[in-house]
Amino acid sequence: MLGKVGDMIGPRAVFLGSMVVFIASSIGCGFAPSMLWLIIARVVQGMSSAGLQLMSQTIIAETTTPRQRPKYMAVIGAAFPVAILVGPVIGGLITDYWSWQWVFWVNAPVGIVAFVLAVIAVPHIPGGGRSRFDVAGSATLTGGIVALVLAVTWVVDTQQTVAALVAFAIAAVCLAAFLVIELRAAHPIVPLRHFADRTIATGIVISAIVGIGLFSITAYLPTYFQMAYRTSATVSGFVPIATVFGMLVSNLTTGWMASRTGHYRAFPLVGTILGAAGLAVMAILPVGLPLWVPMLVMAIVGLGTGAFMSLIVAVVQSAAPPGETGTVTATVNLVRQVGATVATALIGGVIGFAVAGGLPPGLDAASLTPAVVHAASAADQTQIAQLYRDVFAPIFLSLAATYAVGIVASLRCRPAGSPTNIPTFPWLRRGIL
Repeated sequence: MLGKVGDMIGPRAVFLGSMVVFIASSIGCGFAPSMLWLIIARVVQGMSSAGLQLMSQTIIAETTTPRQRPKYMAVIGAAFPVAILVGPVIGGLITDYWSWQWVFWVNAPVGIVAFVLAVIAVPHIPGGGRSRFDVAGSATLTGGIVALVLAVTWVVDTQQTVAALVAFAIAAVCLAAFLVIELRAAHPIVPLRHFADRTIATGIVISAIVGIGLFSITAYLPTYFQMAYRTSATVSGFVPIATVFGMLVSNLTTGWMASRTGHYRAFPLVGTILGAAGLAVMAILPVGLPLWVPMLVMAIVGLGTGAFMSLIVAVVQSAAPPGETGTVTATVNLVRQVGATVATALIGGVIGFAVAGGLPPGLDAASLTPAVVHAASAADQTQIAQLYRDVFAPIFLSLAATYAVGIVASLRCRPAGSPTNIPTFPWLRRGIL
């Protein structure tokens, strides 16, 4: 939605407006008198942060040449792994020495400085003119995604079977309606004709792998290593840190190399191969190995993912039609976030269901924590460690298969300098079924 608005009125206006809303919602989070208030403020904060992310990428695309774009996009992409590495540490220090409210309030002074710099430095980029906003498409897409996430969350719970089936039905109806609306809309929120361009279509597929293949599993890695390797919470955090550090290094390196050489095709191919290989190795690693072994393997997965994480956004932007850079950028990010959200919910449900069915007698999945496991008998700890390994092995293999799809898509990437607008699905270009 914000990508379309950025194309209509210009990305600078959306960027500055999102920054104001982000500052205001951050202050509101800090002053929240109840959990409901905090949840609402966080939703608004999340919406505004999406505007900041999308419009920063769009502004870079509009103010740089295709040759320069990868290195600048890599700098923006580096903000994510840096935030993961530094954010929790700073947040913990602020909470310990000030209060949890300051985790949100600190955004105000920093945001005001950023706003002033943006007003001065970000140039005016004219929009494509006001057009009718695709309200129906936006509503059906939102409804379909929410229903789909709920459905995959509930589907593994036998007590929620009916609710899951209803949610799946609602998701199917909403997404089918969304496709029909987008094919007929004069100004669709997600122009499906873009998928007729091979560069955009393959780029979106490769970008989705970042969400499905890595973001979805990262949140569960600390729990996996606390249970399977019987580490502490602090030590278990080293594995995702190694993963993120690998992403940071390769993200900056490949962005610089792509801008310097003018070629990009090898990076997604090598990156998806490394990701697939690393996750496949994770599936066969036995428990009890020194922690540096899975750290090294996941660092390789991070290196592979970072090789195309930001680069592919720059490639897709270069293939976008004039005046639709924001919409295409939003589509890439939307597919990535939806993939991460749905895959995270599905993985969480599978883990919860499988672990509950294999626990030793006397242990309840609802109250199972690393502290409970570490206090259990040696025999129970060994059984739980093997259980988690057996549960996570097929998950790692499934995510490796996701990267394997990316290998195929990378082979279809158009070499730099080749003609654009080669239709992959001609019926999308015609806008009819």
